[in-house]
Amino acid sequence: MPDNISDSDFDSDPGRGTGMSSGPRGATGHGRPGGFATTDEYTVDLREADETWAETVGGKGAHLGALSRIDGIGVPAGFCVTTDAFRRAMADVPSIGERLDELSRSTQDDRETIRTLSARIRRTVEETPVPGDVAAAVTRALARFGEQAAYAVRSSATAEDLPTASFAGQQDTYLNIIGPAAVLRHISRCWASMFTERAVIYRQRNGIDHRAVHMGVVVQQMVFPHAAGVLFTADPVTGNRKVATVDAGFGLGEALVSGLVNPDVFRVRNGEVVARTIAAKERAVLAVPTGGTHDVAVDPRERERPALTDAQAVRLVELGRRIEAHFGRPQDIEWCLVDDGFRIVQSRPVTTLFPVPVPESGIEENHVYVSVGHQQMMTDPMKPLGFSMWQLTAMVPMVEAGGRLFVDVTRRLASRTSRDGLLDVMGKGDPLVRDALETVLAREGFVPSLPDPAPGGPPSAGAPDPIATDPAVLTELVERSRASVAALERDIRTRTGPALFAFLLEEAFEEHKRILGDPLSMRAIMAGMDATWWLNETLGEWLGEKNAADTLTLSAPDNVTSQMGLALLDVADVIRPRPEVLAFLRDVEPGRDATFLEDLARVPGGGEARDAIEAYLDRYGMRCVGEIDITRPRWRERPTTLVPVILDNVRNFGPGAAGRRFEEGRRKARQKEQDVLSRLRTLPDGDRKADEARRMIDRVRTFIGYREYPKYDIISRYFVYKQALLSEAERLVETGVLPEKEDAFYLTFREFHEAVCANRVDERLIRQRKETFRSYQALPTPRVLTSDGEAYAGAYRRDDVPAGALTGLPVSAGTVEGKARVVLDMAEADLEAGDILVTTFTDPSWSPLFVGIAGLVTEVGGLMTHGAVIAREYGLPAVVGVERATRRIRNGQRIRVHGTDGYVEVLD
Repeated sequence: MPDNISDSDFDSDPGRGTGMSSGPRGATGHGRPGGFATTDEYTVDLREADETWAETVGGKGAHLGALSRIDGIGVPAGFCVTTDAFRRAMADVPSIGERLDELSRSTQDDRETIRTLSARIRRTVEETPVPGDVAAAVTRALARFGEQAAYAVRSSATAEDLPTASFAGQQDTYLNIIGPAAVLRHISRCWASMFTERAVIYRQRNGIDHRAVHMGVVVQQMVFPHAAGVLFTADPVTGNRKVATVDAGFGLGEALVSGLVNPDVFRVRNGEVVARTIAAKERAVLAVPTGGTHDVAVDPRERERPALTDAQAVRLVELGRRIEAHFGRPQDIEWCLVDDGFRIVQSRPVTTLFPVPVPESGIEENHVYVSVGHQQMMTDPMKPLGFSMWQLTAMVPMVEAGGRLFVDVTRRLASRTSRDGLLDVMGKGDPLVRDALETVLAREGFVPSLPDPAPGGPPSAGAPDPIATDPAVLTELVERSRASVAALERDIRTRTGPALFAFLLEEAFEEHKRILGDPLSMRAIMAGMDATWWLNETLGEWLGEKNAADTLTLSAPDNVTSQMGLALLDVADVIRPRPEVLAFLRDVEPGRDATFLEDLARVPGGGEARDAIEAYLDRYGMRCVGEIDITRPRWRERPTTLVPVILDNVRNFGPGAAGRRFEEGRRKARQKEQDVLSRLRTLPDGDRKADEARRMIDRVRTFIGYREYPKYDIISRYFVYKQALLSEAERLVETGVLPEKEDAFYLTFREFHEAVCANRVDERLIRQRKETFRSYQALPTPRVLTSDGEAYAGAYRRDDVPAGALTGLPVSAGTVEGKARVVLDMAEADLEAGDILVTTFTDPSWSPLFVGIAGLVTEVGGLMTHGAVIAREYGLPAVVGVERATRRIRNGQRIRVHGTDGYVEVLD
């Protein structure tokens, strides 16, 4: 439940609440007047609103109106003061525009400025009288319900209770307010609460403009409940959609949210209470007859009596499921119990749960999903065009949830034979995924058991013939790829409109998958991986060596990703002796991409610099951070992204560094090979062991570099696809169908195709997708997810890590100590020699940074993911899979990375 902070205690200011009505966030009444007009310019009867009225009555008012329309759901009666009334009132507030401008210029980290400005705005709003026409409308509405009745006066902002941001508790509610003058005074306070410090910061964190938000106010009759609380229709801790959680206490719900008492907690699944915790409820918040609330001591004989019976908890959850079905997602519901009947006083979406994939079959059964992003080193959400394109070109079926992709592994887990193989592969790559899967398997009955395949069936094809250790194999594969991409570039030029989409679906994507699934290519990849595992396991057994392959694969040939990092050192060599070029690059502003290369060529010496960068972009310009999402801007589209890295290379290296670094790695690998072989020969049966190890060393150095090439092929194709699709988006802009070409990124491939055919797009869908995408960015990506909604991160089951150290997966041997450089955006990297890079994930586009660092720590990764492979090639001690590393390690702290043993020590 979100924190709710009150600025004064409940007795000193009658009815001052903490952002809630008279359920846990304040209680309201019931009963509906009838037979009279219920709407005028500044007020709307609650019964007339629904979800579509958010701009008129705010999010809370719209949701309450929608709730009142659901059969069987009791909602206290009342009316809404509209956002037009708010705008009318703000027009009378002195200097409000100037003060909002000041507030907009502040940042969420500048707490003192926000605190001062917001307090000044609140004070001014509260001191400004309610306009006479608004006051008259409110007074008329009160007369319909009873002028001297008790009311809850509740803030209802237009950016509140959204599917993407709940804003729970960010504005204020006032309880048990009696009389028109008091109601009007508290309406002003609700308006002012839009500028509390917490509400201002919440808007800034969610990217919402202060001027774009307006405040409605809900005025509802009070009720005085026996019990009140909160119902989550999904477990807020585990995310399980089949388990509802009920928190309950005596009296008004204010006692719960203020922390005055611990609630009773009921967990309900499939119509029965499966767990309950009954608290000793020593205090309760009750209404005062003259207005406001106060807390009182609960009779000691009553304190441990359950606030609800089991039957009442089950009935409440049934109502919650009805509400959840109406809104289409899990809900956080405020309720109160009056005379054995429930009144619902609020329902908002739970915005912190990771969405559940919709199964391909559509059948309601248990499923287990593994994250694709953790394998691809890109756990950020993807836009719809991005994830739908990846689905269409992937080799296995994938489902989307939260803007991320997942593979359904349920059937592979159901059979012991396939389960063991899956766990083995996952464990070698990322032990956290294996641990998460084993945790799911430990849930009795969740994963069905299927018998192993019966013997005597059709003969299996068996393992493929071993591939020869021959570099010519890789030359052939690379040439096939280049020829295929060149054919794609040629054939796509003549396709436009619907013909383009038909070509992509029927020809280009099929060729894409043919190249990606080439059996020879797969055998080459596995040859390098198998040799790596053999060397680490066997040399560990024979010599006690840990991760020997890390050194043996230094500067392995033909790794397109490590070559990409070294090639940018060569670009720095061209730029270094040209002071005018350096001055130009230091002054380049982000976003100046359209004319960057052209402007560079005008600087003395800039022609050569431009040619060097152009040559680099010709080879690697299709790459970018998060490159599996086709909607991400490529280096060719934003070449200024590379400028900070080029300048770091100029500062931290001398001429010829690329060649020297590669040769140094090769020398260390040869030296390690000689050392290993000589030590093996001293062992019993040493000559055989040495010969076997030498063959595997030759094999790993031949094939391990190719591990990166298929990804390069994919991204090369993606850039070709993207250029063609952007041309179609530009045509939609020219015909007025889309405001901006990038709006097409919020359509799936199929929807984009339909838009081109129909020359029409649903603008509301685009707006909704943008809001949804923004909300997804705040959600962490689970490694493993179930169809019940439970997200599993996995855990390291180790006892060999020093106390206080951060545990991870060792992927590149060695130990290094240095200054941590926490980088969340490659374009903002400012690295110095000896820095240790700490980041969330590193896909291939981060490789240019690797040449200038001393070590690597990431939150996501596995033994064979791109960052790990390149770290080994460059000889960087690296630990990946360190949970919350970017938050647990501060920028500038000295840390020690144990790349051999898999942990990080924070030294400062």
